[in-house]
Amino acid sequence: MNLPAPNDAPLARDAWRALRTAHEARADRLSADRRDRARRGEPNPVQDFLFTYYPFRHSALRRWGPGAGVALADAAELSADRRFQIDAAGVARVAPPTPAQRERLTFALRLSQAVAARPAFHGCFGLHEWAMVYGQADQRRHGAWPLRLGAEGTDAVVRAMPVRCTHYDAFRFFTPEARPLNKLAPTLDARLENEQPGCVHVTMDLFKWAMKAQPWVSAGLAADAFELAQVARSVDMRASPYDFSAIGLPPIAIETAAGRSDYEAEQRRLSALAEPVRGRLIAELSRALA
Repeated sequence: MNLPAPNDAPLARDAWRALRTAHEARADRLSADRRDRARRGEPNPVQDFLFTYYPFRHSALRRWGPGAGVALADAAELSADRRFQIDAAGVARVAPPTPAQRERLTFALRLSQAVAARPAFHGCFGLHEWAMVYGQADQRRHGAWPLRLGAEGTDAVVRAMPVRCTHYDAFRFFTPEARPLNKLAPTLDARLENEQPGCVHVTMDLFKWAMKAQPWVSAGLAADAFELAQVARSVDMRASPYDFSAIGLPPIAIETAAGRSDYEAEQRRLSALAEPVRGRLIAELSRALA
């Protein structure tokens, strides 16, 4: 949906109801595989990550809202939804954020703007997942799947290649043995200085920030960011030290020159896909804070 200008006429009830129905159906499709697997008790490193590391339930992804600045006509039925304010004419708008909520939105905006203004770095080769098992392969997070090169081979790759992770939430899962090998020591407070658009995790995090900005950011943008995060996480897992080929994720062998070239190409593709999503996030956050 193209966001109407603040002075545009409210969306007619049939129009916004149709948007809501379409969004709910889309969210159901996006989460169907995860819900089916959960019922069967089958793990999946892509879907599980998007609904566990990012703590947003299917119901949250499914919940529709137009974002700040969009008026909905004949919306008395939304009176029980505390996200909205409804005027005497029955026109609904997303309620303005509280001071604490504004602080959260402001940080998301500043971070998104900082990332957008920074050149992309494409030389990390996805080693963060390797550094998460370095020296501790017996305690790996994805124990249901084997390491492609075994424990010793995995450790050898980490020792042989420069580790240059810029993302705090990836770095904090490094094993203690791997942390000193990283060129940086990213911290939570330094995210504005370190995060950059070539990072696969930064691309995935667009979903996190779009969801944390609900309802002031449109649900449609959050769904777009979720789809992008699925693509990025698939690349992340393909470049990991694990063998996920049995579930349709052929490896990107970053321990080889050809694999590193393939990974960099995927990083560049993801950066290009993320750019318009990040631009929309910046625009909608700016509107919410205006």
